[in-house]
Amino acid sequence: MAKQGTKTAKPKKLGDYDVAFLSEALERMLLIRRFEEKAAQMYGLRKIGGFCHLYNGQEAVAVGATRAIDLSRDYVLTAYRDHGHALACGMEPGSVMSELYGRITGCSRGKGGSMHMFDVERHLLGGNGIVGAQIAPATGVAFAQMYRHAVMGMEDPGVTLCFFGDGAVHQGAFHESLNLAGVWKLPIVYIIENNRFGMGTAVSRVSAVEHFDVKASGYSMHGKQVDGMSFVDVYETVKEAAEEAMSTGTPSLLDVKTYRYKGHSMSDPAKYRTKEELESFKEQDPIVVLRSSMRDAELISDEEFKKMDERVKAQVEEAVEFAEKSPEPPVETMYEDVYA
Repeated sequence: MAKQGTKTAKPKKLGDYDVAFLSEALERMLLIRRFEEKAAQMYGLRKIGGFCHLYNGQEAVAVGATRAIDLSRDYVLTAYRDHGHALACGMEPGSVMSELYGRITGCSRGKGGSMHMFDVERHLLGGNGIVGAQIAPATGVAFAQMYRHAVMGMEDPGVTLCFFGDGAVHQGAFHESLNLAGVWKLPIVYIIENNRFGMGTAVSRVSAVEHFDVKASGYSMHGKQVDGMSFVDVYETVKEAAEEAMSTGTPSLLDVKTYRYKGHSMSDPAKYRTKEELESFKEQDPIVVLRSSMRDAELISDEEFKKMDERVKAQVEEAVEFAEKSPEPPVETMYEDVYA
């Protein structure tokens, strides 16, 4: 059996949270949605090229998880669907959009593109274009945190969040990394963004079990299913898992059930899904759910949300303008950053 997480008192109502905290989270989720909608538009206009994996529908996962940690101390590593994580970690929309445009002002100087967002100051150690390839490095980061605490005597070395999709669960590096994390008692939370499809293949067709949290039992760590369409559920679960990892050295494996409204990438028409399925999940839209809950609790008005959306749209337009005006990398930069 997978270990059960420590039982903590969880807020029963949104009113138990600070209004500013909820409003900031809602606005950040809305920023990610509007940014991705604009990225899709710019991709269609051929302003953006190469691979492009959008995050529409999964906003509660990145925002909920990153709000549960301290990014001045903790670290985040993720996969190629990383625009949402970058913005959730506080990266400037202009820097992210410029990277999509391949401009020198992008966070990876125009060399990484959609799959390689990176910001060392904000402790986002990259998106990764190889399926599951970030899992082993993330485990290494957690090992460094454990070493700083156990050997160097640092009191609060922090925790690592490692995001990956359901398709990465069947990579060998996943099992090897989780085993080492369990053996060495590393402060890490593995977050499966289970959007139900690995590219176009349903989880049920490739996995002997559909609920991945049960795999935690094989590695002496906590396992739990999470409603990835709920900001509050993600926030509370990751917060509890992060605190447990830091205090007892017990890692966690979270099977976060979410859904992407777009195809696997911009080249995927997603014909493997029915229109009815897509519409049913749009009724669970994480932004709509949080907004409705806040409105019912009288924490936000329709007018306040409208102004929030206008601010976000303006930010996205500014990001596009910044990218459009930014120069392409000079030819000589192709020889830079090759070696450390």
